[in-house]
Amino acid sequence: MHYARPTPESQEKEYMIKTLTSRWPLIHRSGIFLSAVVVAYLLASMSATRSVISSLEGMGVEVGLVGRINMIMSDFSGMALSFLPMIAAGYLAAFSVVAMLCRWWPQWRMPLLVLSGAVALVAIHLILKLSFIITPIAVGRTWGGLAMQGLAGAAGACVYAYLLRRK
Repeated sequence: MHYARPTPESQEKEYMIKTLTSRWPLIHRSGIFLSAVVVAYLLASMSATRSVISSLEGMGVEVGLVGRINMIMSDFSGMALSFLPMIAAGYLAAFSVVAMLCRWWPQWRMPLLVLSGAVALVAIHLILKLSFIITPIAVGRTWGGLAMQGLAGAAGACVYAYLLRRK
């Protein structure tokens, strides 16, 4: 039998296939993580914008539908460079702790993830308040606002848990 000698192109193609298939679980899990971060960011940003709109209306400023949409879109893009990485870092720390705890209590994975997501977002606001003596994001000034941020964190963690379970 005569075997054809592999060409550099075929060797490169085979190497790429092996590399991608061996790294697919990491790429997939990273996509799930980023999805959860984005969901938490969007919900947290919307609740922060809602808090500002509520304050404006309390002062007698009329904010129409177009104004609300413009404020939400402006906050999405305006807070992306600061708040989005904070949420990613908070989730990374929180989900790492949950991964360690799930070695002993795997049946508590979902409740621990949801709780850690909520705690991560509330902790971001409290750490910012303690670090800078001010609250850079207005929604973190009230207990209700912190609760809304916690719910946004919990929702992002639910997305993470759901997508992991689907895998």
